Amino acid sequence: NLEGFVTKKNLGMGAGNNFGIDKSTSRYVMILNPDTILKKNTFELIFEASKNLDFAILSPLCDNKNYPNYKIGKTKKEVNKEGLFEVDQVDGYAMVLDTFKFKKKFFDENIFMYLENDDLCKRIIDNNEDLYIVPKSKVNHLGASAVDDNYKIQVEISRNWHWIWSKFYFNKKHYGFIYAFFNGIPIFLSALFKYLLYLILNKDKKKQIYLHRLLGFINSLFGRKSSYRPKINF
Repeated sequence: NLEGFVTKKNLGMGAGNNFGIDKSTSRYVMILNPDTILKKNTFELIFEASKNLDFAILSPLCDNKNYPNYKIGKTKKEVNKEGLFEVDQVDGYAMVLDTFKFKKKFFDENIFMYLENDDLCKRIIDNNEDLYIVPKSKVNHLGASAVDDNYKIQVEISRNWHWIWSKFYFNKKHYGFIYAFFNGIPIFLSALFKYLLYLILNKDKKKQIYLHRLLGFINSLFGRKSSYRPKINF
């Protein structure tokens, strides 16, 4: 009976992952997006690397060097004897979590999409826990190329709304309202200029994209929920 494992609505990435983690019974769980392609030995290498390793997050390496799935800050991270290297952040489409390190506080469910993984990694780093990349274990991420052409404009509108909403929310949560405001204002003003430009040029698709970027900022600024959902009919 799979009824208890179906959410029946779109919870967003963070809340959806939390739902799955809550249903698991093991200490270690793997987050894996549907738009990923694994190599034959991806699982084998990452599981081998996890043995006797103290970590909070362990991730395979993106096989496209132009789009690394990790970030390293100014401080140089150490490489251990197995060839793994520490990072400050990993992309959330493929990673193993040690649930004991999170104390039941996984993804922030206020975020529907974008920066939920940045938030998770920042909290882990702030708690002095470790994130590792396993360079021999590879994953391919299709990303935006996995979106059906019929829904691209609605998905793009949704992305713009949520991207700026999440950016303001993330900055306010970790650095305060004033920082979030002044960090977001240049993006808001740029979006306003582009919205007015495309309004004058009668470019409806572009106009809608930047209108929703404006609305995402305004909703986050006033503390409203991440409520926008794309208008897609199946």
